[in-house]
Amino acid sequence: MKGSCMKGVGKGLVFLAAMTATLAASAGTATDYATQWPLTLGRDGDGAYRVVLDETVYRQLQDPQLRDLVVLNREGAEVPAGLFAQQDAVAKPAQRIAVPWFALPAAPADGGAQGWELVSQADADGRLRRVEARITDQAAAALPRNALLVDVSRVREAIVALELQWQPVEALDLGYRVEASDDLEHWQALATRGRMIDLQRDGRRLLHRRIELYGLLPQYQKARYLRLTPDRSGQPIAISGVSVELAAARALPQPAWVELAGKRMNRGNEVAFEFDLDGRFPVQLADVALAGNHAVEWRLESRDDGDAPWRLRAGPWMAYRVDAVGGGSASPARELDAIVRDRHWRLRANAEVADVPTLRLGYRPEAVVFLAQGPAPYALAAGSARALRAAAPIPQLVAELRRQRGADWQPAPAYLGAAKPLAGEAALEPAYDWKSWLLWAVLALGALVVAGFAFSLLRSKPAA
Repeated sequence: MKGSCMKGVGKGLVFLAAMTATLAASAGTATDYATQWPLTLGRDGDGAYRVVLDETVYRQLQDPQLRDLVVLNREGAEVPAGLFAQQDAVAKPAQRIAVPWFALPAAPADGGAQGWELVSQADADGRLRRVEARITDQAAAALPRNALLVDVSRVREAIVALELQWQPVEALDLGYRVEASDDLEHWQALATRGRMIDLQRDGRRLLHRRIELYGLLPQYQKARYLRLTPDRSGQPIAISGVSVELAAARALPQPAWVELAGKRMNRGNEVAFEFDLDGRFPVQLADVALAGNHAVEWRLESRDDGDAPWRLRAGPWMAYRVDAVGGGSASPARELDAIVRDRHWRLRANAEVADVPTLRLGYRPEAVVFLAQGPAPYALAAGSARALRAAAPIPQLVAELRRQRGADWQPAPAYLGAAKPLAGEAALEPAYDWKSWLLWAVLALGALVVAGFAFSLLRSKPAA
């Protein structure tokens, strides 16, 4: 009888363990978030990427620390990711990035027909998958492949220059003309030229590998493809890499602004206006817009909960506007002492204000750095009242990679696509945690079962 009871206890414990494991493993990932943004990678093959957040992402976030912000792979699994402020070096745009390129035969020196045609295959977003120069005249087969087709279709920032790399040569002095296209059929010559120089004499080296793109026409500022054609077809050169220099890297972008309409909340002699901010923006600047000439002393306060006390964020400071013929003067924006993500804001004035002011809150968009883990494509997901991003040592990883690869190393760029719903508003509502209640119920039931077996064992024990 004792063996039977112990066997029953063992089965009960196995059942409890199985139920616990099943409940713990049934949680989802993608369905816990309200919205996702497909990510376009600036180039393939990099292990780490950087994507800058925009207003649509901030408006979806719920957690004050932005922990309801994740990157998912094609299977819906979360990949390691970390958040970086724009002031962090890694959050700034890369100064230059490598881009895909394809070698083409040079034009004949006699000015005759080129003797080849271009056959290409591109994705829906314009990214070239395959480029083939199909020979139509055998004379073209002998031409050196020192012309280039450069694919910049996935570069969203303005390009200010190209930089070429090549294998060592004895002497190189070769001019290039540059053309731009959006469809690989129609090409527009640009008012810019490049000259590649690699000369050595008496132990000194003269090297120039940069092509300034100051001649880009407005309609080709963001052309998908660039074609570089050398002045001479007989100069051999083996290109080994092409990179683009980005205008965004020369200076930090200007802060973005959110404008809030308020409501008057007068209490006695106090003049106050309250505002609601729909999103977890990293507010660093504040400004007040008021019609007409004015000079008002303001105090700016905020709180995250409607029942919490107000906290002073800026002031007192004077905001003014004085119009004049041919121009005017206005006060600069006020910088806050720290980043604030509160939902509720209040302006208090030192005197009566006739009109309701507009509160302008400025922020510098942050960047998410993530590892390309698991199958692409990747997506950014945000907005959840029940899920938080897993901790990952991304800052330490970035520091180590910069130590190994140089202080100028940056993650490759990735870009946000159009927002698409996941769980929608349901993800923003606190979920009833039925799994925890069920788990506790199973454990309580198991305790009763074990106690019952133990009591039965004691009753069946023969008297001494």
